[in-house]
Amino acid sequence: MSDNAPEGRDWVNDTKEEIVGMAKQGVKHPSTKPVLTGAAIGAVAGAILPVISWPLGLAAGAGIALYSRLKK
Repeated sequence: MSDNAPEGRDWVNDTKEEIVGMAKQGVKHPSTKPVLTGAAIGAVAGAILPVISWPLGLAAGAGIALYSRLKK
């Protein structure tokens, strides 16, 4: 566990709850729009950059956006 992580925080469970909440509530969930925006930005970056493909960029963008939402 890193030094800046709160004691007893379960990142796997928090991530699961967030994803399930987004799946159930759709665009009404507060995390859906930022995660979709991150996915779109990642997909565009992946399409432009020759080393990564757009699906990898999409997944990376969505993951970074979700992580930033969970960090709060």
